[in-house]
Amino acid sequence: MKKILLSVLMLSAMHTVSAQTLKKMQWFNEPAEWDINGNELSMTVTPQTDYWRISHYGFTVDDAPFYYANYGGEFEVKVKLTGEYKARFDQMGLMIRIDHENYIKTGVEFVDGKFNVSTVVTHKTSDWSVLPLEKAPPFIWIKAVRRLDAVEIYYSLDDKNYIMTRNAPLQDNRPVMVGMMAASPDGKGFKAKFEGFKVTHLPDQRRLNWLKQNAE
Repeated sequence: MKKILLSVLMLSAMHTVSAQTLKKMQWFNEPAEWDINGNELSMTVTPQTDYWRISHYGFTVDDAPFYYANYGGEFEVKVKLTGEYKARFDQMGLMIRIDHENYIKTGVEFVDGKFNVSTVVTHKTSDWSVLPLEKAPPFIWIKAVRRLDAVEIYYSLDDKNYIMTRNAPLQDNRPVMVGMMAASPDGKGFKAKFEGFKVTHLPDQRRLNWLKQNAE
């Protein structure tokens, strides 16, 4: 029976994709201009907005557009990003958020004329890591996998080959807000398009490990 239950859980993880549609999600800091067409979200990013807490710069901001839904447990989330980046720090990507003091945002960020895969991890204060890209791709996929008490961050140029850039801590066994964010801290805003946003639920890793150890 335990073997059957384990097989069902693993099969479910492979095929269960969130039925959440874009139109049923909600805004945190809604931008003035945005549109949904099927599984595509486009927006004009609100100028002079960002997510950051305290460290290095000494200020806290929490006012950029974020379109999200609530999820519990473990999951994989990914999205395709296309942006008309113009100013320094123009950025767009995914955000996984518990509250204003605990969140991870990751995606593309335009810094000093270069495109970077950027991740900010905030627990009371923020840190920042960047991976410069050799060329400016027309679009990029970003994927995040929440497992146990951590989130793994990946990027891809073809939605097939994913490269891991970060493993960051995030409290487990707590519901989170998951969605698409964009910010223009120094700029006047830019056009951002998100395509194919998808959340895939994963079975709890500790439960899977227990079932394996106690299988008959």
